[in-house]
Amino acid sequence: MNLVENLEYNTERSHLIIPEYGRHFQKMVDHAVSIEDREERNKIAKSIIDVMGNLQPHLRDVPDFQHKLWDQLFIMSDFKLDVESPFPITSKEALQEKPEALEYPQNFPKYRFYGNNIKRMIDVAVEWEKGDLRDGLEYAIANHMKKCYLNWNKDVVDDTAIFKHLNELSDGKINLTTEDTTLTDSGQFLKNRVAKTPKYTSSKKNNHRNNNNNRGKKRY
Repeated sequence: MNLVENLEYNTERSHLIIPEYGRHFQKMVDHAVSIEDREERNKIAKSIIDVMGNLQPHLRDVPDFQHKLWDQLFIMSDFKLDVESPFPITSKEALQEKPEALEYPQNFPKYRFYGNNIKRMIDVAVEWEKGDLRDGLEYAIANHMKKCYLNWNKDVVDDTAIFKHLNELSDGKINLTTEDTTLTDSGQFLKNRVAKTPKYTSSKKNNHRNNNNNRGKKRY
């Protein structure tokens, strides 16, 4: 009867700060906090760190991992554990501080279907000296832009539209409309895309046909 009366239910237990370590670890940390003798408290804290490291023995002797374990120990104690740590103790305020929001790397949102790498390639191309190498790079960029365009727009696109977009993305520094330049035919890009589409092999077709024939049959 006493055993039944002493049962603990999760709704009555204290909140687990790091649930991955479980209830017993949390009780060990709470016990270490309650110890009044500082020397004994330091000894218990080091023992808890050793047990935590045993969960991942291949990492327990790595300095960075040791620092992580000590940080987790202080976090589980709600920063109430007063012991000597071999690493700087992270403050509770620093842990709760929200990181700064990262800016989304969007250079030219008007033509998102080209991607940011196209804009970077254009920025590199305009820095090159005019000549055969730059002409080849500009043509390669325009050709890739046409391919990207067709990935999102399945209809055939005119080269003039690509040249216009390239001129706009380069701030007027690349102008292929005045030259007698012809990009790869749209049909070739579409043909290559269809050719890369995986097809069922004969074996897969046969297996699929056999599965359909076996459907509905009783198995004993």
